[in-house]
Amino acid sequence: MMGFGRAGLLSHAIDPAVLDRVSVRSIRQGGSQLPRSAATALVALFLASLVLRPQLLAIGPLLPAMRDDLDLSHGVAGLLGTIPVLCMGLFAPFGPRVVARLGVRAGLAACLAAIGLFGLARSFAPDAVLVLAATLGLGIAVGSAGAIPAGFVKVRIPARPALGTAVYAAGIVGGAVLGAAVAVPLAAPDGDWRRSLALISLATLVPLAAWLILIEPDRAGHSPDPGPPHLPWRSSTGWLLAVVFGLQSMIYYGLVAWLPNAFVERGWSDASAGELAALLSVASLAAILGVPLVADRLGTRRAQLLVVSAGVLAGLLGVILVPDLAPAWAVILGASLGAIFSLVLVLPVDVADSGGDVGAVAALMLLGGYTMASTSPVVLGVVRDVTGSFVASLWTMVLLAIGLLVSCLWLSPRRLRRGVSRMAVLAPSD
Repeated sequence: MMGFGRAGLLSHAIDPAVLDRVSVRSIRQGGSQLPRSAATALVALFLASLVLRPQLLAIGPLLPAMRDDLDLSHGVAGLLGTIPVLCMGLFAPFGPRVVARLGVRAGLAACLAAIGLFGLARSFAPDAVLVLAATLGLGIAVGSAGAIPAGFVKVRIPARPALGTAVYAAGIVGGAVLGAAVAVPLAAPDGDWRRSLALISLATLVPLAAWLILIEPDRAGHSPDPGPPHLPWRSSTGWLLAVVFGLQSMIYYGLVAWLPNAFVERGWSDASAGELAALLSVASLAAILGVPLVADRLGTRRAQLLVVSAGVLAGLLGVILVPDLAPAWAVILGASLGAIFSLVLVLPVDVADSGGDVGAVAALMLLGGYTMASTSPVVLGVVRDVTGSFVASLWTMVLLAIGLLVSCLWLSPRRLRRGVSRMAVLAPSD
């Protein structure tokens, strides 16, 4: 999904043998009063996270106007969604390098500033080539920022890593909701997409200023280890996690890019179609915040994933077969995809034995998953160009949902217990 809150849940390694012990510790921590410094850090992290998705999510509702103004095919227009998602995977390893050079506070501030500047450049770009070039710069900034909050949580909020992750994820999805909801109103009354993107970019200044004011400069011990993880390239379980993450992200970003357009094609107004993207994000936010509260108490991880994957499949079929109920299907899709996102983020914790191994598995999952997800907007746009209708694109997403359901079947309790060891770096299989 949604390229939302990536690795904060990875601060603890939990295997089945110690799960009960960790759960008890988490409950005890949950009942303790949060130190003022940690509370301030959480507020700052939430505000900074608001910047990481609006530039991506605003594109979907504005895409019809952008296509008309720039004379873009659906396939080329899909690059506006593909480029940032691909960068979120490819440039995630640059985050630790930025931190090693600038520190956590200044490093994340630099990424936030770059997001705003490239967003402004895109809004003023006179042609499609420069719009795509600015989108590339924006994607690099978003991708580099994505790996920084996990280290920030580990160093500045070490006693409450799960809480830090929830706040980070809430900020990302909250920003996504705002981006999708305000994009069309900001472009009114004349549908000026450039004004809308420029105002969203300028709004970056507020969270950036709050981050710099609330977070003290880095001191010794405030920067996480910048060393790159050794990824478990030969682990079949690691790659299975990447496939599951990639398929749910392909569906999410495909819906973000083209669901509003599909209903504009059916005769809906731009504003009404844009509300579907907002509903999708609101439902995702509710699921992201709610699922972690019950995920370790109800059923196995595979059973949980199968239930919510079935929800994705049902929602897509509903959009195709009963389009008049589109708002309800958007809620079902958002809740199901948000739940999958939360559960998939926990999987590296389930299969690894140490914090370093958790980070390595997560890095492989994100790299493979976001690379897969980056193809979705373009592929679905090309399908629309070839067939002349978004119906074929929606059926393509149904096939992806079936693939997601089948992939989750392979995540058996036995496989998760066996896990991914550091030896998977060298060994042919885990």
